[in-house]
This record gives sequence, structure tokens and C-alpha cells, in this order.
Amino acid sequence: MRSRGLVGDMEELLYGFSVVLTLENFSYCLLGVLLGNLVGVLPGIGAVAAVSMLLPITYYLEPTSAVILLGGVYYGAEYGSSTAAILLNLPGSSSSAVTCLDGYQMCKQGRAGVALCITALASFVGGTLAIFLLMFLTPVMIKFAFSFTSAEYFAAILLALIAVGSITRGSPLKGIAMVGIGVLVGTIGLDIISGTSRFNFGIVQLYDGINVVAMAMGLFGVAEVIASIRATAGNSFVTKVTLRSLIPTGEDIRRSMMPTLRGFVIGGATGPVPGIGPTIASFASYATEKRIAKDPSRFGNGAIEGVAGPESANNAAAQAAFIPMLSLGIPGTPTTALILSALIVSGIDPGPRMMTEHPDIFWGVVASFWVGNILLLILNIPMVGLWVNILRIPYRLLYPLIISFVCIGVYSVNYSTFDVWLVLVIGAVGYVMRQFDFEPAPLLIGYILGPLLEVNFRRAMITSYGDFFAMFQRPISGTLLAVAAILLVVTLYSNFRRHKLPEKMQA
Repeated sequence: MRSRGLVGDMEELLYGFSVVLTLENFSYCLLGVLLGNLVGVLPGIGAVAAVSMLLPITYYLEPTSAVILLGGVYYGAEYGSSTAAILLNLPGSSSSAVTCLDGYQMCKQGRAGVALCITALASFVGGTLAIFLLMFLTPVMIKFAFSFTSAEYFAAILLALIAVGSITRGSPLKGIAMVGIGVLVGTIGLDIISGTSRFNFGIVQLYDGINVVAMAMGLFGVAEVIASIRATAGNSFVTKVTLRSLIPTGEDIRRSMMPTLRGFVIGGATGPVPGIGPTIASFASYATEKRIAKDPSRFGNGAIEGVAGPESANNAAAQAAFIPMLSLGIPGTPTTALILSALIVSGIDPGPRMMTEHPDIFWGVVASFWVGNILLLILNIPMVGLWVNILRIPYRLLYPLIISFVCIGVYSVNYSTFDVWLVLVIGAVGYVMRQFDFEPAPLLIGYILGPLLEVNFRRAMITSYGDFFAMFQRPISGTLLAVAAILLVVTLYSNFRRHKLPEKMQA
């Protein structure tokens, strides 16, 4: 048995490298970052859609290989999403939207190559430093989590769900409503305690509930494609980028160093918090750089700091988002929620015992992040011409292929045409939700965490003989529930004030 005391123990890290550097796992790591980078480059698809399309494949893989593949797609997409933002003013994902402000201006000034190079370097630094955070902070959280009972897990999951709904790009009230709907949808199928089927409305195909692949592909695959067709129409001109144009000046490097480090601090601090994720981290980094700049007027006109800081922040946040998932089994972003579901389907119980019971998964994944970040640096600088040429592919050819892959993928899970129709219906519903500013991410996280919330609540009620207030008498669960209640009240009050003030102004 290997010693698994400290995260910084070189024996454990070397063991992780021995896992990831096998031919099979290294191939999946390379495939993951390659597909993630490709998905990031193409505007409007995103990491969630890519991970959901790959979920059916991972069901036939070893759990370690599955997480390495899906994790590579996740942070690989964060790397590549800035390419379209800089060259086309179209972010590959929401986290790179802020990169458009200065990255595209640098492109118009003939400095697209410098912007792409600084983006790759800042992403590498932010992501690499976040791996250290993952290595050192995860065991601390695991030691803390060993004192958790069902009551603490219920309180922690409830707090995470409220945080996910509250910290959303749209209305917090709509976000919390989406979380609630997701939890309700997650109850369809088998009752976790009794094993009886419920809420299937007499539909035999829903006896086991709605397939997570159909849910994710519909909300983020089909709906994303429908929403992106109009947004990307007519953008075909792509600036030519040469290897020589990638070389930054000494002044560019000097101006980028501190924003990159500050971006890591922001991304590392926000990444583990459920509901925040890379998008808010990148915007927070941009706002910070603009606030402390000696000349804020440079921002929005090609300031290199406005590219380096946010790119470092969103990649640091993407890596740090694995901390609560690997230590507590609580995902903070839709993508990590899907990776969590892949582990659960494989029979792995994510949580504090995974580090000791499945060290190959934990340390293999950590080591794969190191390998993946190096691979992405190679893919994004010497091979920049490849990604630029991919942007020239007409979208009218790409989107039918994506829809076809979605249908094939969801059919391959249960070989059911019902699932194909279901994913198309969910996609249409997801698109309509977007038109009314209802974010799909809280719904998906609520759907995945809903069964865990329910089973821990019911276990807590069994052990306390039905006394709900017994959870408030435990220090950890009572504190978490109090924080969740305060966050919910603050969210509802701020939403109420936001709608009341315009009415008073009109009166």
C-alpha cells in the first residue's frame, strides 16, 4: 500500500505520472486537450457541450481514463476559446468574452499573434499554478470532510445549489428557479430509498429517469447550436497569423507578468466556490486590472493586461474547480458536474474516500493536468496556424455534423430512439429558456446534485428520527444551513430591490 499522507509527497505525484504516462492514458490526455482546444476555437459550442457529447464514450472506459479525457476537454476548451475571441471578436466560450475587449483590438492593430502568444503563456502559468493549489488544498478539505455525516453533506449540497443559482449571469431569482426545476427533474425515475419508480407519467422509457447524456446534450449541445447559428453567421474573414508574429516584445512580457499572477490568485480563489467558475473569474480579473492601472483608458483599446489577466484567471479557475469535486463530491460548474456523473456511472463514489480508495484516479488526474498543460502550450503556439485555418471552415457545415454526433451519441447509450427525440425536445426547450434569460447551467447542476441532496436528507431524517432541527444542532451542518439561508434571503432581497427601484423612478 502506498503512503498517501501529504499532497506534496513526491512519491504520490510520481505514482500519478506513472498512471498518466501509460500509452492508453497519455493518448486519452492528448485526445482530450486536442478536442477541447478544437471546441474552444469554434465559437458557440463550449466545453459543456463537448463533454456531454463524449459522455457515452467514457461509459466504456476505465474511470481514470474517462476523467483524464473529460478533464482535458474542459481545460483545453478554456485554452482555445480565446482564439476566436481575438481573431473574430466571437468568444469560444463565455469565459473568454472579456478577452474580446482588448484581444480583438490588438488584432485590428496587427498584433493578433502577440495576443495569441500571451494568451497561451498566461493560460499555462495560471493553469499550472492552480495545479499546486489543487494538490495542497484538496487533502485539507478531505480531512475536514471526514467529519461529515449525511446532515453535513445535505447542508453543503444545499448551500452549493443556492450559490449556483444566486451567482448567475442573469437574474438570481431565475437561477434559483432553474436549480429547483433541475432538482425536481432529477427525482424522475427510481426512488433512491424504496427503489420504486416515480413521476414517469406512465412512460416506460422514463422508468430509470431522464438520461444525463440526453439532458446535457439537449441543454448545451442542441440549444447551443441553435443559438449560435445566427450569432456566427457572416463571420468568415480571419486574420493571417505567422509564427514570427507570435513573438512578443520585452515590454509586452513585462506588462503581462503581474496581471498573469493576479489572474491566478483570482481564479484560484474563485474556482473552488460553487457557482462562480471561469467566467466570473475572468471578468473579475479584468475589472481588477482596469481598476489598478495607471491609465485605465488603455483598456478596450488593445491593452495586453486585459488579455493576460483574464486568461490566467479563467484557466486557474477551471483547474481549481476540481478541488470540491475531488474532495467533497460537489461540483461547482456544469462541466465538473458532468465529470462527476461519469464517475458515478462508473461505480466510483466521489468524495473524501476517493483519494485513499482510488489513488490512481486522484493522482492520475492531477498528473494529467501537468501533462495536459504542457501539451496545450505546444498545441497553441507552434500549431497556431492550424487553429486559424479551422476558423475558416463554414459554420453551415459544422453545425449539422454536431447535431448528428449528438444524436448518435445519445442513441448509443441505451440504443433508444426515444432518447434521440428526448434530446431534441430538451434542446428546443433549452433554446426557448435562453431567449427568456433562463440559464441552463443551474438546471443541469440541480439535476445532477438533486438525487445526492435527497438521499442525504432522507438519511439525516432517519438518523434523527424525523427531527429536521437536529441538523441545526450540529456545528458544521448548522453553520452551512445558516449561511445558505442568509445567501437565499440576500439574493431575494437584492432581486426585490432591483425591480422596485425602477418602479419608483418611473413613479
